[in-house]
Amino acid sequence: MTLKLSRRDFLSTSTVALCGASSPAAHFEPDVRGPFKGPLCIFSKPLPEMDWRALAQASKRIGFDGIDLTVRTGGHVLPERAAEDLPKAVGMIREEGLQVPMITTELTDAEDPTARPILSTAAKLSIPFFKAGYYRYKLVNVRKELEEAGAKFRGLVELSRQCGIQAGYHNHETYIGAPVWDMASVIETLDPKWAGYYFDPRHAVAEGGVGGWKIATNLVMPRLKMVAIKDFRWEKTEKGWKDNNCPLGEGMVDWKYFAKTLAASAYHGPISLHIEYEVPGDTPAAREENILAALKRDLQFLKARLNETYGT
Repeated sequence: MTLKLSRRDFLSTSTVALCGASSPAAHFEPDVRGPFKGPLCIFSKPLPEMDWRALAQASKRIGFDGIDLTVRTGGHVLPERAAEDLPKAVGMIREEGLQVPMITTELTDAEDPTARPILSTAAKLSIPFFKAGYYRYKLVNVRKELEEAGAKFRGLVELSRQCGIQAGYHNHETYIGAPVWDMASVIETLDPKWAGYYFDPRHAVAEGGVGGWKIATNLVMPRLKMVAIKDFRWEKTEKGWKDNNCPLGEGMVDWKYFAKTLAASAYHGPISLHIEYEVPGDTPAAREENILAALKRDLQFLKARLNETYGT
C-alpha cells in the first residue's frame, strides 16, 4: 500500500520532527548510527539580490534542503514588512520543495515594534526556530552589561514562547556570548523548550583556542537548537594577527571532532551553511555564480564530514 501525503501534510510532519529533534532529551539518547536527518540550509545573506523564488531554485539545484532566511535590515524580508512578506517568501520557497526551518533576525528586545509581528508570523508558518540578534559589551562593567543583556533576552524568549517559536542564541566573536559561558548563565535559567543555543564552531574556535572551544561545544549540546557552519584561519597582516574567513576545511576548525560530537549527541536539527569569505567576480552575475559554486563545494565538504560520523 502506498501512503500519499499532501505538501501541507509533509511540511507539517517535517516541522514536528524538527521540533522533536531539537528537544534536550533527544541529545543524549544512545548513539545510534544512521544518516543525518536534519535540514542542511543555505544562509541567504550572501545572495541579497536574489528574489525568493530564484533563491529557492538555486539552493535546491546545488543540493540544499532548506533556507535560513534573513528577516532583518537589508535581508530577504525586511522586519517592518514581515507580516506581509514572510508568508509570500516562505510560500515560494516551499513551492520549490525546500524547507524554512529557521529565520535569522536582529531582534534583541521584546519591546522592538517588529518583534511580535516577526515571531508570530513565523510561528503561524510553522517555522520552528529563530536566531536572535546580538548584545555588545561596552567593557566598562561586564557583569552589569551581561545582566542587562540577560534581562532583554529573557523578555524576548517570553515573547517567543507566547508566539510559539524557539529562540537560538548565536555565539559570535566580540559580542556577549562569544565565550559561551557568559550567556549560558542566562540561557540555562530558561525553559529549554523555548531557549537554547545556535552554535557556531568557527567563532568558538576563534574565542576558545585549543581546548576552550571543545568545552563550549560540550556545554551547548543538551540545548542545541541550530548550528552555523563556517571556517577561518589566523593570518598575520601589517596591522597584526587577524582571523580571516575561508572555505570549509582550509581553516582552524576540527570538523571531524565537531561532526563526531554532533553525531554522539544525536543532533538532527537545522544546520545553516554560511559564506563569509570573499568570493570574487568580474560582474555581479559572475560573482553570484561563483558564490553558488563556493556554496556547493562547502556543502559537499559538510556532507562528507556528516556521513563519516553519522553514517550513510
